[in-house]
Amino acid sequence: MTSTSSASTTPTTVTAAASGRWTLGDLPVNRIGFGAMRLPQTGGALVPDAVPRDRDAALAVLRRAVDLGVNHIDTAAFYFSPLRSANELINSALAPYADDLVITTKVGPARDLTGRWAAHARTPEALRGQVEENLRQLGRDHLDVVNLRIVGTDSIAERFGALAELRQAGLIRHLGLSNVTPAHLAEAQAIAPVVCVQNRYGLGMRSKDDAFVQDCGAQGIAFVPYYAIAAAGGEAGATGAEPAEVLAVAQAQEVGPAEIRLAWTLHQGPHVLAIPGTGDPGHLAANVAAGALSLSEDELKLLDGLHRSATTG
Repeated sequence: MTSTSSASTTPTTVTAAASGRWTLGDLPVNRIGFGAMRLPQTGGALVPDAVPRDRDAALAVLRRAVDLGVNHIDTAAFYFSPLRSANELINSALAPYADDLVITTKVGPARDLTGRWAAHARTPEALRGQVEENLRQLGRDHLDVVNLRIVGTDSIAERFGALAELRQAGLIRHLGLSNVTPAHLAEAQAIAPVVCVQNRYGLGMRSKDDAFVQDCGAQGIAFVPYYAIAAAGGEAGATGAEPAEVLAVAQAQEVGPAEIRLAWTLHQGPHVLAIPGTGDPGHLAANVAAGALSLSEDELKLLDGLHRSATTG
């Protein structure tokens, strides 16, 4: 999306600053960020036989993201394909890092050298090993934000407590959670401050979590949905036909359906951040520009109705 002033026909590029800002602890970020999961490969992510993305193309996308004002990048050591690691690409493209660049990573999940899923890190030793691997790959002496990503509903006290100790030791600046319930959040907050919750959520997906999204905002905690564009497609990306409601709003706004999904996400509250990922420069620019879209009351009503009636996940 571009805008044209009355004094000139030269289009103005929309940057991530247009999305507004939020603070992760003491780290201000633009609300449109960048997710690195799709960067190491083409096609589906997190699969053993992924096709590595062209290295120069991946580096160029990261540099362009920063040029467009993105200062919040989400990554993980388990984001890799044969020959490519998201963390290594970030390090190569962006180090030495700008003072205002916030890199968020996550620990818990693990993949073996073939790319197949391995057992989650559950002990303090295993979690520290993952933190140290992220530090090594990113070339940092501390991590800005580390999310504990879990599977299941059992207690996270021991795992979150281990990360809290690493925070006290100076290896981590702020802590977050991923794929969690309100009960998990309360359990973690009894141990250390939580600056963000990163859960699967989006238009037509998990409307049962609407109250949790708003509760995070009431507590000053960022809510960072993943798969906000892909929805049910998950790691494979957006699949299937878009609902008529999304297409109608996209046509009225003169943008694509992905931008409408991102705009709807950001309209859920000033504490809601977006981390769309792509390896395509054109998609990157469109994703960033979505942060400037303003949806009308009628458009929001139409999309909210879709969200409540067509929710999945």
